[in-house]
Amino acid sequence: MTAPFYLVEPHTAPEWAPFAGVRPISELRAGIWTVRERWEAAIDSATTEILRSNIAHFREGNEPRCRAMHPIDGPAIVGASWFAPTGAPVEIGADIRRLTAGNTTVGWVVPSGERWAGPNEDGQATPIEGMMLRGTFDLLTALERLLAPDCAGFAALDHDPLPDACIVIGKADLVVSRGARVEPGVVFDTRAGAVVLEPEVEVRNGTRLEGPLYAGDHTRILGGHLRASVFGPRCSVKGEISSSVFLGYSNKSHDGFVGHSAIGCWVNLGAGTTTSNLKNTYGDVSLEIEGRRFTTGRQFLGSLIGDHAKTAIGTMLSTGTVVGAGANLFGPAQPPRYVPPMSWGNHSIERLSEDGFLKVAERVMPRREVAFTPERRASLAATYRKLRGI
Repeated sequence: MTAPFYLVEPHTAPEWAPFAGVRPISELRAGIWTVRERWEAAIDSATTEILRSNIAHFREGNEPRCRAMHPIDGPAIVGASWFAPTGAPVEIGADIRRLTAGNTTVGWVVPSGERWAGPNEDGQATPIEGMMLRGTFDLLTALERLLAPDCAGFAALDHDPLPDACIVIGKADLVVSRGARVEPGVVFDTRAGAVVLEPEVEVRNGTRLEGPLYAGDHTRILGGHLRASVFGPRCSVKGEISSSVFLGYSNKSHDGFVGHSAIGCWVNLGAGTTTSNLKNTYGDVSLEIEGRRFTTGRQFLGSLIGDHAKTAIGTMLSTGTVVGAGANLFGPAQPPRYVPPMSWGNHSIERLSEDGFLKVAERVMPRREVAFTPERRASLAATYRKLRGI
């Protein structure tokens, strides 16, 4: 069945910090691909709209239209953004009305002549492969489950030979360079999965890449040991990075450890910024967000860092730290485990002004060859006001 496709976002909740109200959950990376891209592969249809009032202001220029919830007339398919399909095609027969993962409904099929008014449990169901996302922290669980098969899917594609002076531990055909610039002396370890380098990726001497690993177009890998991670387009990364997701356009171009972390867009991590990803007790990591505490069920969890956040040199982040969008961390004290959006300083009650936030974004975006258009300005201004409750 090919029909218009819609994605419905979760309600704003602490579990989705620091991205709730900032960008759609469907635009986050679960493995290499975004949740939206995974749904589109599974049902073979492009997304028409993303629905929920808390993201109706979002505009970046390459996403489907974002709108408040509204009834949908069939024929149509509706998917839940809190579910990440594997991307395996799903067969939808004429009598199917729901898509389910286990006993949970994650999608709805609306036939011609009928109207979808919201999530329901009506009608016959068919299964869809994938995993539930309980919150932002489950992007790391998705990475662990989906990254290896995602990278393996590139191995059959044509790719470039590596310089003779590179070292490959494992199978050389699992190093998939698709127009990357790789300096001699780079070490690739493919024993646990493929390493995928998209066009215009730069990998400098002094780098060890351990698969499964994916680097999006124009990403610069400047040295260090990087493993089991995803780097979206136009990132600059260096140092030790393990089991982490960089959505794109972010900078960690100095030494320091980032592990089991989700890094938003336009983030800058100052030299020596280090995340802790394991408690001294080796117990499950809990998060404390907006006065609410809840467990993630994960033993390894570093930091969740929102769009446009910045850290000063030498910043040390505790296990399970959540940094809100636009926060600017600096000062002698260690940041708390929850940093509110637009914070100015590690413990200050001062907040970055709207004008200051927009001016920084206007300076940063052209550095990644992205235009700071009136639409982006309006979207970011709306994000600022939403996060500040203005």
